[in-house]
Amino acid sequence: MNRREWIRRGSALSALTLLGSKAVASSLSEYEIAQFNPRPLADPIRLSSNENPFGPSAKVRKAMTKGFDLGCRYPGSFARELHQMIAEKEGVTTDHIVVVGGSTEGLKITGLTYANNGGEIIAAKPTFLAMMSYAKQWGASINWVPVDKNLMHDVDEMEKRISSKTKLIFLCNPNNPTSTLLPKEKLVDFCSTAAKNTMVFSDEAYYDFIEEKNYPSMVSLVKEGENVIVSRTFSKVYGLAGLRIGYLIAKPEIASEIRKNRVAYTNIIAVKAAEEAMKDQEFYQFSLKKVKEGRDLMYSAMDDLSLEYIRSNTNFIFFKTGRDIKTFQKQMLEQGIRVGRPFPPFTDWCRISLGTIEEVQLFNQGMKKVMT
Repeated sequence: MNRREWIRRGSALSALTLLGSKAVASSLSEYEIAQFNPRPLADPIRLSSNENPFGPSAKVRKAMTKGFDLGCRYPGSFARELHQMIAEKEGVTTDHIVVVGGSTEGLKITGLTYANNGGEIIAAKPTFLAMMSYAKQWGASINWVPVDKNLMHDVDEMEKRISSKTKLIFLCNPNNPTSTLLPKEKLVDFCSTAAKNTMVFSDEAYYDFIEEKNYPSMVSLVKEGENVIVSRTFSKVYGLAGLRIGYLIAKPEIASEIRKNRVAYTNIIAVKAAEEAMKDQEFYQFSLKKVKEGRDLMYSAMDDLSLEYIRSNTNFIFFKTGRDIKTFQKQMLEQGIRVGRPFPPFTDWCRISLGTIEEVQLFNQGMKKVMT
């Protein structure tokens, strides 16, 4: 079967996708199926991990295949181009960059570097837990600050809690799981002020999904020489979650300290995939477009059910179910959909990831059955 026949056959199969007794029409063209690699429907559909339902793109898959020829080599010496590409994108020199095995490794080794043996980390509750869970294993203490009434980081309270014990402030913005985004003036003011007293870590895993124009990255403070560390990932908009690659941006002396605790360099296939992903603007824009389409469909379904939700700055939505999340998980699994885990204290809220349009349509169908 040649490539054209494969695309034609794939398009025909995708025109009407079946899952049990459910059927939804495909929203993609033959070209989009070939170039952007939508995942097939699974049973159950997993909308629980904030993964990109597309990718790797055709261009990235080609680069990965070529990378196999270098599989016998250690990857470090072959990553100079990636370091240079990241540095140019962020407007810094390469000694500001630490490439890590997914941004999760970056979070963990930063917590280890600055807060082991009794150091304190100030963090919101709820938020992404990788840094804090790992640091606690090395003797760190966590000073949890509940999110405010708008489910945003309460940065005023976080600032009040800074003391001589505080070694690190963790700020996930947009926040996971709430999807909320701090007002940009508040963000810059807090980070620049707090960095005078301790290290500030800005997790920007979902930065690409922010639609507010000119919303600042805290890389701007890194460039000013502040005690700020920023993390980015190739897992979300670039669709490379399974390859485990991300990076940190910090001033050189901080980057050097963190680099000492890096567990191992990521693999060469991931390096080559990341290089090509940064070049593939067509896939990047397609991913953003599909997230927006999926969000709008979910918003509409939630509005029909009069559900409370946060307007998202990410590739997921946080919404109020009005029932215990474990009950809702079970009910949705019966509909063939796996939703997000519990995020105490919001145990009657659910984090739902955006999927393909077909997956979103099936989620909406299942949610309406469960909620009515």
